[in-house]
Amino acid sequence: MNEEWKKRTVYQIYPKSFCDSDGDGIGDIRGIISKLDYLQNLGVGAVWLTPMYCSPQVDNGYDISDYYEIDKLFGSKNDFLELVEGAHKRDIRIIMDLVLNHTSTDHMWFKKAFIEKDNKYRDYYIVKPGVNGKEPNNWKSFFGGSAWEKIEGEDNYYLHLFAKEQADLNWECEALRDELSDMMKYWVELGVDGFRLDVINLISKDQAFPDDDTLNDIPGKKYYINGPRLHEFLKEINTKIFTPFDVLTVGETMDASVEDAVLLTSPQEKELDMIFAMEHMQVDYKNGDRWSVQDTDFLKLKDILSKWQYKMEETGGWNSLFWSNHDQPRVVSRFGDNGKYRVESAKMLATVLHMLKGTPYIYQGEEFGMPNPGYETIEEFEDIESLNVYKERKERGIEESTIMQGICRQSRDNGRSPMQWNASEGNGFSSGTPWIKMGRSASLINAENDLKREDGVFHYYKKLLEMRKTEELVREGKYVRLEENDPSVWCYLREGEKEALLVIANFFGEKTEFKMPKQWNDNYEITEKLLANYSDTEIPESYMKLREYETAVFRCIKKR
Repeated sequence: MNEEWKKRTVYQIYPKSFCDSDGDGIGDIRGIISKLDYLQNLGVGAVWLTPMYCSPQVDNGYDISDYYEIDKLFGSKNDFLELVEGAHKRDIRIIMDLVLNHTSTDHMWFKKAFIEKDNKYRDYYIVKPGVNGKEPNNWKSFFGGSAWEKIEGEDNYYLHLFAKEQADLNWECEALRDELSDMMKYWVELGVDGFRLDVINLISKDQAFPDDDTLNDIPGKKYYINGPRLHEFLKEINTKIFTPFDVLTVGETMDASVEDAVLLTSPQEKELDMIFAMEHMQVDYKNGDRWSVQDTDFLKLKDILSKWQYKMEETGGWNSLFWSNHDQPRVVSRFGDNGKYRVESAKMLATVLHMLKGTPYIYQGEEFGMPNPGYETIEEFEDIESLNVYKERKERGIEESTIMQGICRQSRDNGRSPMQWNASEGNGFSSGTPWIKMGRSASLINAENDLKREDGVFHYYKKLLEMRKTEELVREGKYVRLEENDPSVWCYLREGEKEALLVIANFFGEKTEFKMPKQWNDNYEITEKLLANYSDTEIPESYMKLREYETAVFRCIKKR
């Protein structure tokens, strides 16, 4: 990865929900262009755009029907080029989301694939004969039901690990891989600086396509997650596209362990620059079930994030640092406080994440502490995954209140409700009816109101982003955890040869007292307070009394 990227913080935009310029209720490219000065003011170094390619929108754009065209929902190719130019003028790079595991069944390739059996496009998809009049195997879709759909007029089936309208691509086909490489080159030549690669570790499947006798919620996973030719395929596109064109890559990797991440991101392997690891996103899953609610396991959260810091540093890999995205609830609602301490908890969560080693990702609205929308009934949700979960669990006889508790807390729509810009009608998102309901807090909690506050979350984020640019320790300092099992506090160092940054955070809404670790007392002394979410935070000595969600960053020097 180009070293210059290490100074940059990435801001994720979900275009459909960011800013609508034409009043149709759907965010668009010209809406994004109108907010480039806002993003420049925040200090972001890159923008990641979720898919804006032509799509029937069965899965909100992750079902691509034309890789080369912008969907009219969002604007035109010229609008996109204007966005790239405007971003680059402000030293903001553009990262496009790209789905290489599957296409929409509306894609020209898929439509041509089944006109005749020897059509070359049939090889672009995974097609298998049925067995005894049933599906080729017992693999299940992530969205529910079989992962196989029967082809009309044939005894064959095509694979879809997600919706039946999202047909999996056959990466064993060299002609397909060439097509995908050519397409990526096309966008890079238009000015795209990087790609976020959706579910990229699913592209290689076990070619025996065996039944899965594993007792898990989604049979088949072990035969395609980190499949047999994954590393070979990634090295191939790295050689063709990523390295020659100096393209940043971040892979979304399902169920990836830190050991998997090392193989995928080690510089010598020449595959990906970094991955999105989801392990820390499961610390509030009850018995591994995302839709069953439990309190966050704070000790587990610290352990997971620390493990990734240590292991990636040891092997030369690079972490993606994130709390939220378009598939996750909003962090202030999930791990912080929606009420009295929303601002304090938003700043605390930002601090502990942005002071870690890696590239931070901010999800739209996170920079002013935007909470979950507060939807309460299934009619308010649009997400296909949430609607399928609701249907399946109702059929299993689970109580409505139990189902809705999980959906309201974990639905992807929590991150997809429209951006809350101001308190006007439409909340600055659209002059029309939004495609999904505005959040209940929009008139009070919005970007405009937060920007007016000197102690607002936005201004705090701005300081964090500036520290990444100016403080080498934030980028390169060694991570050292200073406590092991404190039930409330996370304390760590970012250590250099002569200096270190000390980060302390209370993760809860109750006061606590933290004894400074002997390892720190024996080796360091504080020279200044760099950042804190309470204005009157004092420099600690042997103890630090921490208020609700209090956090601080101190500069330290090593004792002689």
